[in-house]
Amino acid sequence: MASRNTVVRSLHDLGAAAWFGGSLMGAVGVNGAAASVRDPRDRAKVAAVGWGKWAPVSAAAIGAHLIGGAGLLYANRGRAKNQAGVTSNTVTKIAVTGAALGATVASGVLGAKAAQGEGHPIEGATEPAPGTPDDVAAAQRQLRYLQGVLPLLTGAILILSAQQGEQQRPTQMLAGVGSALARR
Repeated sequence: MASRNTVVRSLHDLGAAAWFGGSLMGAVGVNGAAASVRDPRDRAKVAAVGWGKWAPVSAAAIGAHLIGGAGLLYANRGRAKNQAGVTSNTVTKIAVTGAALGATVASGVLGAKAAQGEGHPIEGATEPAPGTPDDVAAAQRQLRYLQGVLPLLTGAILILSAQQGEQQRPTQMLAGVGSALARR
């Protein structure tokens, strides 16, 4: 990079960190708190309120990450094209980000369906009880899977970002460009 890109890098990194941390805390903290509510008929509401409070912050974090990522990709387009290893990392990171976006949207849709369990007994936000309506129980089971996958995907984004940072070391840049030139 010829110049600093502190603002877009900060948007990218802070957005990804909040996306990861929020998805993990929600799956563990919000869902755990909902499961501990004494009356099983109130658990869906507690989970829905908690996730509802997080949703706008999550959307802002994801937006910041995407804006920052686009800015970094634009600023580093030469490296992304010409440095060995950077192209594959970038393509992988874009695919993982797309999967994380899909999982986030699906979690929101399923969460809205699970919230319809309000007033019905549930064991927890992602665990139905024997009296949970079938459609709500199905959404809860799918949500349990997605809320486990989402921190893995967003964690992978952070790991790929760390690898990209390592690829910017002068020795890595020289080796990567040299490898790319040798293949031509």
